[in-house]
Amino acid sequence: MERGNSFYLNSQSSWESNARSYPRKIPIAITWAKGIMVRDADGKSYYDCLSGAGTLALGHNHPVVIEAMQETLRSGLPLHTLDLTTPMKQQFVEELFQCLPSKFANRAKIQFCGPTGADGVEAAIKLVKTATGRRNMMSFHGGYHGMTNGALSLTGNLSPKQHVANLMPDVQFMPYPYNYRCPFGVGGDEGHRIGSRYMEHVLNDPESGIVRPAGMIIEVVQGEGGVIPAPVEWLREIRRMTCEREIPLIIDEVQTGLGRTGKMFAFEHADITPDVLVLSKAIGGSLPLAVIIYDESLDQWQPGAHAGTFRGNQLGMAAGIATIQFIKQNQIDKHAEKVGDLFQYQLVNVKSDTSCIGEVRGKGLMIGVEIVNKEGTPDHLGSYPAYPELAKMIQQQCVSRGLIVELGGRYGSVVRFLPPLIITDEQVHDIIAIFHDAVTASERAIISKLVEVLS
Repeated sequence: MERGNSFYLNSQSSWESNARSYPRKIPIAITWAKGIMVRDADGKSYYDCLSGAGTLALGHNHPVVIEAMQETLRSGLPLHTLDLTTPMKQQFVEELFQCLPSKFANRAKIQFCGPTGADGVEAAIKLVKTATGRRNMMSFHGGYHGMTNGALSLTGNLSPKQHVANLMPDVQFMPYPYNYRCPFGVGGDEGHRIGSRYMEHVLNDPESGIVRPAGMIIEVVQGEGGVIPAPVEWLREIRRMTCEREIPLIIDEVQTGLGRTGKMFAFEHADITPDVLVLSKAIGGSLPLAVIIYDESLDQWQPGAHAGTFRGNQLGMAAGIATIQFIKQNQIDKHAEKVGDLFQYQLVNVKSDTSCIGEVRGKGLMIGVEIVNKEGTPDHLGSYPAYPELAKMIQQQCVSRGLIVELGGRYGSVVRFLPPLIITDEQVHDIIAIFHDAVTASERAIISKLVEVLS
């Protein structure tokens, strides 16, 4: 007997925890996947612009990744080794370090963590606290670093924090540049310059109430926070002031690493060097893997100070090697930049042809479309109120038309595009056409609802 989406979704609802999230917005059961396409249990196909929240750099079941995993299974290599080394692990480290700027790689150490980005963030917190002997951490409004206790403490989103007592203490949040909704009400270059001047004032002020932090964590492009790229000048100022004060700078590239933003690593856009780099998602080639790479001066912890049972995932390393090699050999980072520019250009055209898009932004193939209510009152910069109800409707209309997208940002009002990096120009055109139809249909539905209410 064939079983459709409803069977699997009902079973999932009865067995899985109330914390499940994606199935509530994308109610499908996936039975087949290849490249950018997936098919559900009802036989319907979709363009996948979520791609495992950016994990699937080469899309679903890429031939080089599948072959690498199959060869590993045939080889007799162990699949689980804790932190015991293997030829596979050696090759993975070599390939990964060759991707890094030499000025960072030449002084770098690596720590394999548990299997998720949040595990990497937790390791980074412990590393900088151990190395500096300080307790304080500094993060940014809108940042997302994971759902474990320490990582959640560094995350801006209030919703998952509301019912969790005793999060990690001594965390201070600083403003992050957000041109469309400037926290200082200024916008443009002056907005981010005020932000960096304010942060330097806080770090210098003996009455700020904030002791010198053990570390500062930042995303070069905020993902869950609404796909907000940090200005290059601002990033360089952050790096300058942290260097001058010997505050380790942790750059969270869990979602941006390995070509997503048009460079192998997003921090390269600003030509800065982190003290700690957190990587996961794409580096495992679709399988669980997380590492931190950090300056050797921070390597102060003792044997056993950090561990993780599944840090020795050999199959993930094999898939990661294949992914890294394919990205380098085929210049997929440059492809992501070029196709990302096309994607954004087409989305700007959709913005011009509809009435609910406040801003299109992003870097490479990490793109956000902010949905706003232009019937509302704009602020003095001309930015309209967020429109989360319409954003949800657009997402639903996209799914019904065969396009999987995610929402993020303030109030969940940003439609996010994270397609595989191998997406083609033709696929971009198809996706834009679906998205345009979904936005238009959603706007019509909103108008119809208003007419019903008024009548």
